[in-house]
Amino acid sequence: MKVAILLTCFNRKSQTLNCLRNMQLSIDDFQKYKFDTFLVDDGSSDGTSEAVNLNFPEVNIILGNGNLYWNQGMRLAWKTASEKHEYNFYIWLNDDTLIDENAISHLFECYFESYKDTGDETIITGACRNDNEGKFSYGGRTDIGPVLPNGRIQDCKYINGNFVLIPKKIIADIGILSNDYTHAMGDFDFGLSALRNGYNLATTKTYVATCPNNIGIPIWCNPQVYLMERWKHFHSPLGLNIQEYKIFVKKNWPINSFRYILKAYVKCLMPTIYHKLSNYAK
Repeated sequence: MKVAILLTCFNRKSQTLNCLRNMQLSIDDFQKYKFDTFLVDDGSSDGTSEAVNLNFPEVNIILGNGNLYWNQGMRLAWKTASEKHEYNFYIWLNDDTLIDENAISHLFECYFESYKDTGDETIITGACRNDNEGKFSYGGRTDIGPVLPNGRIQDCKYINGNFVLIPKKIIADIGILSNDYTHAMGDFDFGLSALRNGYNLATTKTYVATCPNNIGIPIWCNPQVYLMERWKHFHSPLGLNIQEYKIFVKKNWPINSFRYILKAYVKCLMPTIYHKLSNYAK
Protein backbone atom coordinates (compact mmCIF):
# COMPACT_ATOMS: atom_id res chain seq x y z
CA MET A 1 0.00 0.00 0.00
CA LYS A 2 1.42 3.37 -1.03
CA VAL A 3 0.43 6.73 0.43
CA ALA A 4 1.35 10.19 -0.90
CA ILE A 5 1.44 13.10 1.54
CA LEU A 6 0.86 16.46 -0.16
CA LEU A 7 1.93 19.89 1.12
CA THR A 8 2.49 23.37 -0.23
CA CYS A 9 4.41 26.19 1.45
CA PHE A 10 5.64 29.76 1.11
CA ASN A 11 8.15 31.53 3.38
CA ARG A 12 7.29 29.64 6.57
CA LYS A 13 10.54 27.72 6.97
CA SER A 14 10.33 27.04 10.70
CA GLN A 15 6.66 26.05 10.51
CA THR A 16 7.27 23.82 7.51
CA LEU A 17 10.17 22.05 9.24
CA ASN A 18 8.15 21.57 12.43
CA CYS A 19 5.27 20.17 10.40
CA LEU A 20 7.56 17.71 8.63
CA ARG A 21 9.14 16.62 11.93
CA ASN A 22 5.75 15.79 13.42
CA MET A 23 4.73 14.11 10.18
CA GLN A 24 7.81 11.88 10.28
CA LEU A 25 7.13 10.88 13.89
CA SER A 26 3.58 9.93 12.91
CA ILE A 27 4.84 7.90 9.93
CA ASP A 28 7.34 6.11 12.19
CA ASP A 29 4.45 5.25 14.50
CA PHE A 30 2.57 3.65 11.59
CA GLN A 31 4.84 1.59 9.36
CA LYS A 32 2.27 -0.61 7.62
CA TYR A 33 2.41 1.39 4.38
CA LYS A 34 5.01 3.13 2.27
CA PHE A 35 4.84 6.93 2.40
CA ASP A 36 6.14 9.45 -0.12
CA THR A 37 6.00 13.18 0.59
CA PHE A 38 5.54 15.86 -2.08
CA LEU A 39 6.12 19.48 -1.06
CA VAL A 40 5.52 22.44 -3.37
CA ASP A 41 7.71 25.42 -2.43
CA ASP A 42 5.98 28.31 -4.14
CA GLY A 43 8.92 30.68 -4.49
CA SER A 44 10.05 30.94 -0.86
CA SER A 45 12.92 33.38 -0.27
CA ASP A 46 13.67 32.25 3.30
CA GLY A 47 15.63 29.11 2.43
CA THR A 48 12.73 26.69 2.93
CA SER A 49 13.73 24.31 0.11
CA GLU A 50 17.35 24.20 1.21
CA ALA A 51 16.39 23.51 4.84
CA VAL A 52 13.93 20.79 3.87
CA ASN A 53 16.47 19.16 1.56
CA LEU A 54 19.04 19.19 4.38
CA ASN A 55 16.77 17.85 7.11
CA PHE A 56 14.39 15.69 5.07
CA PRO A 57 16.23 14.61 1.91
CA GLU A 58 13.54 12.01 1.17
CA VAL A 59 10.92 14.73 0.56
CA ASN A 60 10.16 15.41 -3.10
CA ILE A 61 10.45 19.20 -3.50
CA ILE A 62 8.58 20.83 -6.40
CA LEU A 63 9.28 24.47 -7.18
CA GLY A 64 6.26 26.67 -7.89
CA ASN A 65 6.03 29.91 -9.86
CA GLY A 66 5.26 32.11 -6.83
CA ASN A 67 1.55 32.53 -7.62
CA LEU A 68 0.06 29.17 -6.67
CA TYR A 69 -1.29 29.74 -3.16
CA TRP A 70 -2.92 26.77 -1.38
CA ASN A 71 -5.27 25.22 -3.94
CA GLN A 72 -2.99 25.51 -6.96
CA GLY A 73 0.04 24.46 -4.91
CA MET A 74 -1.76 21.35 -3.70
CA ARG A 75 -2.90 20.60 -7.26
CA LEU A 76 0.70 20.72 -8.43
CA ALA A 77 1.82 18.42 -5.59
CA TRP A 78 -1.06 16.05 -6.38
CA LYS A 79 -0.39 15.94 -10.12
CA THR A 80 3.33 15.36 -9.52
CA ALA A 81 2.62 12.50 -7.12
CA SER A 82 0.10 10.90 -9.49
CA GLU A 83 2.61 10.98 -12.33
CA LYS A 84 5.20 9.20 -10.17
CA HIS A 85 3.07 6.32 -8.83
CA GLU A 86 -0.49 5.11 -8.52
CA TYR A 87 -1.04 5.65 -4.81
CA ASN A 88 -3.71 3.91 -2.77
CA PHE A 89 -4.30 6.98 -0.60
CA TYR A 90 -3.44 10.67 -0.58
CA ILE A 91 -3.11 12.84 2.52
CA TRP A 92 -3.44 16.62 2.48
CA LEU A 93 -1.35 18.30 5.15
CA ASN A 94 -1.03 22.03 5.81
CA ASP A 95 2.44 23.14 6.81
CA ASP A 96 1.04 25.12 9.78
CA THR A 97 -0.57 21.95 11.16
CA LEU A 98 1.29 19.84 13.73
CA ILE A 99 -0.10 16.32 13.74
CA ASP A 100 0.04 14.06 16.77
CA GLU A 101 2.29 11.00 16.85
CA ASN A 102 -0.66 8.63 16.36
CA ALA A 103 -2.44 10.90 13.88
CA ILE A 104 -1.82 8.93 10.69
CA SER A 105 -2.66 5.59 12.31
CA HIS A 106 -5.87 7.16 13.65
CA LEU A 107 -6.82 8.45 10.19
CA PHE A 108 -6.57 4.94 8.78
CA GLU A 109 -8.36 3.42 11.78
CA CYS A 110 -11.29 5.76 11.11
CA TYR A 111 -11.20 5.06 7.37
CA PHE A 112 -11.37 1.28 7.74
CA GLU A 113 -14.01 1.48 10.47
CA SER A 114 -16.14 3.70 8.24
CA TYR A 115 -15.63 1.38 5.26
CA LYS A 116 -16.72 -1.58 7.37
CA ASP A 117 -19.85 0.27 8.54
CA THR A 118 -20.89 1.81 5.20
CA GLY A 119 -19.39 -0.52 2.63
CA ASP A 120 -18.21 2.50 0.65
CA GLU A 121 -15.34 4.96 0.46
CA THR A 122 -15.02 7.80 2.93
CA ILE A 123 -12.88 10.92 3.08
CA ILE A 124 -11.57 11.31 6.62
CA THR A 125 -10.74 14.80 7.85
CA GLY A 126 -8.60 15.22 10.95
CA ALA A 127 -10.06 17.25 13.79
CA CYS A 128 -7.61 20.02 14.77
CA ARG A 129 -7.44 21.92 18.06
CA ASN A 130 -6.07 25.43 18.43
CA ASP A 131 -2.83 25.88 20.34
CA ASN A 132 -4.19 27.96 23.21
CA GLU A 133 -7.33 26.46 24.71
CA GLY A 134 -7.43 23.06 23.01
CA LYS A 135 -10.72 23.95 21.30
CA PHE A 136 -11.76 23.08 17.74
CA SER A 137 -10.03 25.04 15.00
CA TYR A 138 -10.32 23.05 11.75
CA GLY A 139 -11.73 19.74 10.56
CA GLY A 140 -15.26 18.65 9.66
CA ARG A 141 -18.29 20.94 9.65
CA THR A 142 -22.01 20.90 8.96
CA ASP A 143 -24.39 23.77 8.22
CA ILE A 144 -24.81 24.14 11.99
CA GLY A 145 -21.11 24.47 12.74
CA PRO A 146 -17.99 22.47 13.64
CA VAL A 147 -18.26 18.74 14.29
CA LEU A 148 -16.53 18.29 17.63
CA PRO A 149 -14.82 14.94 18.18
CA ASN A 150 -16.69 12.75 20.67
CA GLY A 151 -14.96 9.37 20.45
CA ARG A 152 -17.03 8.22 17.47
CA ILE A 153 -16.77 8.70 13.72
CA GLN A 154 -19.20 11.45 12.71
CA ASP A 155 -20.46 12.52 9.30
CA CYS A 156 -19.79 16.04 8.09
CA LYS A 157 -20.70 18.17 5.07
CA TYR A 158 -17.64 20.39 4.70
CA ILE A 159 -13.95 19.60 5.15
CA ASN A 160 -11.06 21.90 5.94
CA GLY A 161 -7.95 20.85 4.05
CA ASN A 162 -5.53 20.86 7.00
CA PHE A 163 -5.18 17.09 7.43
CA VAL A 164 -7.30 14.86 5.20
CA LEU A 165 -7.15 11.23 4.01
CA ILE A 166 -8.54 10.51 0.53
CA PRO A 167 -8.74 7.02 -1.07
CA LYS A 168 -7.84 6.63 -4.74
CA LYS A 169 -11.29 5.38 -5.83
CA ILE A 170 -12.84 8.76 -5.04
CA ILE A 171 -10.16 10.53 -7.07
CA ALA A 172 -10.81 8.20 -9.99
CA ASP A 173 -14.43 9.37 -9.97
CA ILE A 174 -14.20 13.10 -9.22
CA GLY A 175 -10.58 14.00 -9.99
CA ILE A 176 -8.28 16.13 -7.86
CA LEU A 177 -8.82 19.65 -6.48
CA SER A 178 -10.64 21.88 -8.96
CA ASN A 179 -8.66 24.24 -11.16
CA ASP A 180 -11.37 26.88 -10.57
CA TYR A 181 -9.76 28.06 -7.32
CA THR A 182 -6.48 29.75 -6.49
CA HIS A 183 -6.30 29.61 -2.71
CA ALA A 184 -9.48 29.02 -0.72
CA MET A 185 -12.72 27.08 -1.39
CA GLY A 186 -10.97 24.16 -3.10
CA ASP A 187 -11.20 21.94 -0.02
CA PHE A 188 -14.91 22.67 0.59
CA ASP A 189 -15.63 22.21 -3.12
CA PHE A 190 -13.83 18.86 -3.23
CA GLY A 191 -15.79 17.53 -0.27
CA LEU A 192 -19.11 18.67 -1.71
CA SER A 193 -18.22 17.04 -5.04
CA ALA A 194 -17.53 13.77 -3.22
CA LEU A 195 -20.91 13.97 -1.46
CA ARG A 196 -22.73 14.58 -4.74
CA ASN A 197 -21.09 11.46 -6.13
CA GLY A 198 -22.36 9.33 -3.28
CA TYR A 199 -19.26 9.18 -1.10
CA ASN A 200 -18.99 9.90 2.60
CA LEU A 201 -17.25 12.63 4.59
CA ALA A 202 -16.36 11.94 8.19
CA THR A 203 -14.22 13.39 10.95
CA THR A 204 -11.81 11.63 13.26
CA LYS A 205 -12.96 10.30 16.63
CA THR A 206 -10.46 12.44 18.53
CA TYR A 207 -8.35 15.52 17.98
CA VAL A 208 -5.28 14.49 15.98
CA ALA A 209 -3.50 17.77 15.27
CA THR A 210 -2.87 21.31 16.45
CA CYS A 211 -3.40 24.33 14.21
CA PRO A 212 -4.22 27.88 15.32
CA ASN A 213 -7.38 29.26 13.74
CA ASN A 214 -7.75 32.64 12.11
CA ILE A 215 -8.97 35.26 14.57
CA GLY A 216 -11.02 38.36 13.90
CA ILE A 217 -13.23 39.67 11.11
CA PRO A 218 -11.85 39.18 7.59
CA ILE A 219 -10.50 42.39 6.09
CA TRP A 220 -12.91 42.32 3.14
CA CYS A 221 -15.94 42.73 5.46
CA ASN A 222 -14.40 44.47 8.46
CA PRO A 223 -16.19 47.79 9.14
CA GLN A 224 -13.01 49.17 10.79
CA VAL A 225 -11.17 48.94 7.45
CA TYR A 226 -11.48 51.58 4.71
CA LEU A 227 -13.61 50.67 1.71
CA MET A 228 -10.73 50.65 -0.79
CA GLU A 229 -8.82 48.14 1.34
CA ARG A 230 -11.96 46.02 1.80
CA TRP A 231 -12.56 46.10 -1.95
CA LYS A 232 -8.98 45.01 -2.61
CA HIS A 233 -9.32 42.00 -0.31
CA PHE A 234 -12.77 41.29 -1.74
CA HIS A 235 -10.97 40.39 -4.97
CA SER A 236 -7.72 39.01 -3.53
CA PRO A 237 -6.83 35.28 -3.42
CA LEU A 238 -6.16 35.75 0.30
CA GLY A 239 -9.50 37.49 0.81
CA LEU A 240 -12.92 36.39 -0.45
CA ASN A 241 -11.84 36.33 -4.12
CA ILE A 242 -15.32 37.21 -5.33
CA GLN A 243 -14.95 35.92 -8.90
CA GLU A 244 -14.00 32.45 -7.66
CA TYR A 245 -16.64 32.68 -4.92
CA LYS A 246 -19.25 33.15 -7.64
CA ILE A 247 -18.07 29.95 -9.31
CA PHE A 248 -18.16 28.13 -5.97
CA VAL A 249 -21.72 29.06 -5.03
CA LYS A 250 -23.13 28.65 -8.55
CA LYS A 251 -21.67 25.15 -8.67
CA ASN A 252 -22.75 24.03 -5.22
CA TRP A 253 -25.93 26.06 -4.56
CA PRO A 254 -27.25 27.04 -8.00
CA ILE A 255 -30.74 27.94 -6.79
CA ASN A 256 -29.55 30.27 -4.02
CA SER A 257 -26.35 31.49 -5.66
CA PHE A 258 -27.64 34.99 -6.52
CA ARG A 259 -28.67 35.57 -2.89
CA TYR A 260 -25.28 34.43 -1.58
CA ILE A 261 -23.39 36.62 -4.05
CA LEU A 262 -25.55 39.66 -3.28
CA LYS A 263 -24.98 39.12 0.44
CA ALA A 264 -21.22 39.06 -0.12
CA TYR A 265 -21.33 42.43 -1.89
CA VAL A 266 -23.42 43.95 0.90
CA LYS A 267 -20.99 42.63 3.54
CA CYS A 268 -18.09 44.24 1.69
CA LEU A 269 -19.66 47.56 0.74
CA MET A 270 -21.85 48.12 3.81
CA PRO A 271 -20.51 45.88 6.60
CA THR A 272 -21.97 47.91 9.47
CA ILE A 273 -25.46 47.85 7.99
CA TYR A 274 -25.10 44.16 7.17
CA HIS A 275 -24.14 43.26 10.76
CA LYS A 276 -27.00 45.35 12.17
CA LEU A 277 -29.50 43.63 9.88
CA SER A 278 -28.03 40.21 10.73
CA ASN A 279 -28.34 40.88 14.45
CA TYR A 280 -31.88 42.18 13.97
CA ALA A 281 -32.84 39.01 12.07
CA LYS A 282 -31.67 36.91 15.02
